[in-house]
Amino acid sequence: MFLEVADVLKPDEIARLRAIAQTAPFVDGRVSNPHASMKNNLQLDHRNPAFQEASRLLQAALMRNESLRDFAFPKLIAPPQLTKHEAGMAYGPHSDTPFMSLGETTFRTDLSCTIFLSDPDSYVGGELCVHLGAKPVLFKLPPGSAILYPSTTLHEVRPVTAGTRLAGITFIESRISDANHRELLYELGEVDALEGLGMKMANRIRLVRVISSLHREWS
Repeated sequence: MFLEVADVLKPDEIARLRAIAQTAPFVDGRVSNPHASMKNNLQLDHRNPAFQEASRLLQAALMRNESLRDFAFPKLIAPPQLTKHEAGMAYGPHSDTPFMSLGETTFRTDLSCTIFLSDPDSYVGGELCVHLGAKPVLFKLPPGSAILYPSTTLHEVRPVTAGTRLAGITFIESRISDANHRELLYELGEVDALEGLGMKMANRIRLVRVISSLHREWS
């Protein structure tokens, strides 16, 4: 299951992240995954102070977004990082590693998240391509928008042939590890939010009890 979220970032936040990307140093993206031969991009140097500013800004925006929280049930959001794909760069088909290290902590990657920062018309190619079986689904969203998708999904960034694609990426460990359980809880939560006030109170109490009980069982 996928979730597109518009306006995760405010215009001033987009402007600040773009300004950081103009002045801060980027390094070869293979620094974080040296064995990924299909990876050809740039990422903001984590040793530069600008990395912390950009990461905090992106993480705060994701955490304040109610739609994202309701969909992902986040337990941990890895520090987001800025990435660039310039002309001739791409990131070939891959699924994300199941576990990542964060200092001395190891966390499970349940969901991957891409936050688009460039205007779609400012670069050619560079679509996020998610493979659903034999069907490729392409995403090239307006700046400030995000997409969440299971980290097990085969996906890629199509080659950029002109311009620069700037995006933020991160990974989320959910309180609900099973993707099917997560989808069911999301759907039940949406029903409660959209229809709950129209239910008889006794029926809504029963629905909320079921949702709460499933959270306890599946967390």
